[in-house]
Amino acid sequence: MFKLRSSTTSPFVRKVIVAAIETGQEKDIELIPTATADPNSGLSVHNPLGKVPALVMEDGSTLYDSRVICEFLDSRRQGAKLFPAAGAARWNALRRQALADGMIDAAVLRVMEGRRSDPTQRSPEWLAKQKLKMELGLDQLEKEAGSFGAGFDIGLMTIAITLDYFDFRFQPEPWRNGRPMLAKWHEQVSTRPSLKNTQPHD
Repeated sequence: MFKLRSSTTSPFVRKVIVAAIETGQEKDIELIPTATADPNSGLSVHNPLGKVPALVMEDGSTLYDSRVICEFLDSRRQGAKLFPAAGAARWNALRRQALADGMIDAAVLRVMEGRRSDPTQRSPEWLAKQKLKMELGLDQLEKEAGSFGAGFDIGLMTIAITLDYFDFRFQPEPWRNGRPMLAKWHEQVSTRPSLKNTQPHD
């Protein structure tokens, strides 16, 4: 059995869990709740960067980050793939994954900056820069949402998880305003059990 260093709030951990469900491997993975800020968590043994997710293999070796772990899980699956094998479909899925991952990175940086105990140490310019990345990413996704279709690959999966994370951490910022196509797609894709049953929570 694999062991996944995890967190219920991390969208990157959620990517791995959703991928495991979509590929029928959730029962092969034991979740190990990990506080990344705890120096005694032992996380650095499994990922020298001190980040989750990290997947501990049966032989004790480790895979990280979410992109690598998701592709590893997908490689063990027969049939339709989250990672298309070749051609335009593959590059489109990977590009969308990169965009959504970057939007998550910006969102997480905003969360962390906002948690500085001394408000005077927070940088309004830095926060505004990260928010702009999120907004520009959303605008791009709105342009593409009409072509998402009913499929589900690693790019679309990551987009759905990104939008859920925005709902989780930035409720006062309604990303749906002015983005009807993206909102409609998100409503439809959110009915998938892998997404419905893995919502982030503190």
